[in-house]
Amino acid sequence: MIKTVLLPLALCASQAAWAQRALTGRVFDAATKEPVLGATIRTPDGQVGTATNPNGQFSLITSATELVVSAVGYEPFTVAVPAEGLPLRVALNPAVQDLQTVVVTASREAQLRTDAPVAIAKLSPTLVQDTKPTLLAELINKVPGVVMLNYGNEQHAMGIRQPFGTNAYFLYLEDGIPLRPMGVFNHNALLESNPLAINSIEVVKGPASSLYGPEAVGGALNLLTKRPTAVPTASVGVQADNYGYRRVQFGGGGMLTPQLGGFVSGYVARQRNSWLASSDYDKVSLNARLEYALGTRTHLTAAASYNDYDSQTSGSVDSVAYYRREYSSPTDFTYRKTYALRARLTAEWQWNAQNQTTLTGFFRDNSIGQNPSYGIRWRAGAAIATGEVNENRFQSYGLLAQHSVRWNWLNSRLIGGASFDYSPTQYDAHQIDLAAQLRADKKSVEKYTITADRPDLPIANYDTDLLNSAVYAQLDVHPLPKLQLTLGGRFDRLSFDYDNYLDKSSGTKTFQQATPKIGLTYDLGHGRGLYANYSQGFSPPGLTAIFRKRPGTGVTTPTGEVVPAEFYYNLQPARFYNREIGAWASLLDNKVYVDVALYQLDGRNELLSIRQPDNSTDYQSAGKTLHRGIEYSLTWKPTTELFFRFGGTNAMHRFEEFALSTNATDAVKDVNGKQMPQAPRWVANTELTYKPQWLRGLRASLEYQRISSWYQDQVNQVRYDDRTLFGARGVSVLNARAGYSWRETLEVFVNVINLTDELYANAATRGNALTDRTTFTPAAPRTVSVGVQYNFVGKK
Repeated sequence: MIKTVLLPLALCASQAAWAQRALTGRVFDAATKEPVLGATIRTPDGQVGTATNPNGQFSLITSATELVVSAVGYEPFTVAVPAEGLPLRVALNPAVQDLQTVVVTASREAQLRTDAPVAIAKLSPTLVQDTKPTLLAELINKVPGVVMLNYGNEQHAMGIRQPFGTNAYFLYLEDGIPLRPMGVFNHNALLESNPLAINSIEVVKGPASSLYGPEAVGGALNLLTKRPTAVPTASVGVQADNYGYRRVQFGGGGMLTPQLGGFVSGYVARQRNSWLASSDYDKVSLNARLEYALGTRTHLTAAASYNDYDSQTSGSVDSVAYYRREYSSPTDFTYRKTYALRARLTAEWQWNAQNQTTLTGFFRDNSIGQNPSYGIRWRAGAAIATGEVNENRFQSYGLLAQHSVRWNWLNSRLIGGASFDYSPTQYDAHQIDLAAQLRADKKSVEKYTITADRPDLPIANYDTDLLNSAVYAQLDVHPLPKLQLTLGGRFDRLSFDYDNYLDKSSGTKTFQQATPKIGLTYDLGHGRGLYANYSQGFSPPGLTAIFRKRPGTGVTTPTGEVVPAEFYYNLQPARFYNREIGAWASLLDNKVYVDVALYQLDGRNELLSIRQPDNSTDYQSAGKTLHRGIEYSLTWKPTTELFFRFGGTNAMHRFEEFALSTNATDAVKDVNGKQMPQAPRWVANTELTYKPQWLRGLRASLEYQRISSWYQDQVNQVRYDDRTLFGARGVSVLNARAGYSWRETLEVFVNVINLTDELYANAATRGNALTDRTTFTPAAPRTVSVGVQYNFVGKK
């Protein structure tokens, strides 16, 4: 009897054990083909499950016939278990309208956007791919509260919680590493990047100094590059527009072994005979990345980027040429040549579930040689002028170390780190003499020509040994299950030994500052929450400001008197104090997402400039400013075919205390209470995208960009308020995009920028004197870009 009972039980057990089998697989992003870290794979009953490693791989022992795969920021997917012996490949589709996305820039580690008590925006890989940008500005301007000005040929300026312009209040990073060392800011630094290597972009608005350091005052912009793909991929394509731009691009990668993966991308671009005279340029850009899993707990990443850029710089035009649409250049000799090589090696150790360490060594080699149009000095009515030729070179050797630990106590996490950056720099600039061909009214210049190169008249000449060091920490605790408290702080020290060859002086200067941060996040449930934060930031003066001669010094007067050269040795760091509250909400069954932030940023001892009658700049670090606004974004997916995005900001940027002059005879002595120049009150960007079900692979979108009018000068006498599309004053333009992908293999697209061919300016500025005239940086007329790309996706 016992044998009769036990035999069927043993057979059943044997059959059950036989049904259990080891299953391996890989989970990756359906759009980018990059591996998805931390995706969960479980049986439908939830009894058995596992998660993917950094390479998107997993292994599981199960007898189930199907599995449920899910990850934050992706649509869940149920997949049938393949025949025995075959690996499982799962491609997850991004949930493009989901606020519950993963970001890394807010805390230097992956976390949910809704756990970060800061205003942060992420441009997803889907949005990056659909935009097919020629210029980064086409992407960055989609971020609420951000204006990236297109100065032509990938040159740019920025505005994030600041007037748009070229001040050193924004930090540009690639995979969390600053593109440049502190003290060597360049507003054109993003042209030293490869748009085709970008997977996604994250923008932290407001001071991010507690984690990333000085210069992250208005915000930090982090370019996250593409990782090795989970399956073999390759692409090659061409792109061109109706104004002589041509580009050949390529990319590809995959897993070379189960542990080693690689990805490389790049392009060669050329511009000839554009709509704007003297604006030819060439660029070669290349990014490469290797990742190696050294066991289950150690991950190595080696990455490098190379950019070689050579461009004519046409400069701004006067009002006569601008309003006639005569896009002639007053200079045919100005140029910018940039070389940038960056490399890093990162090691990540996951010691256990609670402890993780990251160590990164990095190197930079950079040089910029230019004859800049902004360096031209001309007084109204004069038949002569001066310009300059300059070159800036530096190399960097840096180390960044970070450790994070998690505790069960109050569900807390502590992140601590230190950084070290040694960057020897060299800079020299000298004068060139120019002849000025005047307009008939003698009030502006139609054409400049070089009459003499004057290396005997130096403008700046110095060497420095920059040493940046910092320590930082951030603690996240949950005193209540739905309440998170964030406490952070950082201490920075910028020190450099210098030799100023113009006044034959040597010395050492040091700037150091502690910057705290405190934030709260409260989860209201059902996809809704609130946050608040207080943070500080500071920005030391740049080297090029400190060692440039003050206007009117270091010259010989007509009587033969020599005026000794004076420099800006006494410039002090600017301090900023930011207060902010915000909220997010998921509405209408997760079809609508709203994100709102209100902020006030107070600037103290801010470095401000006064434009002189000859276009030179005098610096003062004694100003007080007020920056206050509201930022908002809305995404709406009413159907599976339509996606609507809207983002904007209403802001006010005002001088609180800023003296222009102490001379009793000057009519205007200060601009207290006046609006800052290049500070529009309203900026908005909205887009409607259509991806029809009846023709898979087709997409079409219409985008509207709006920038309200702004003051051109500091004394608020002249506004830029030309009427554009729909009669709106300032900037009002439409962009259209369409594309078709046939089975993910052959892709064609067309982008039309400035669809209605509006006449508008990316910048319109002038000095404060009555004799000054506006200079315009004209935007491109209607530009049609077309592209074709072949994509290969393997099955391995």
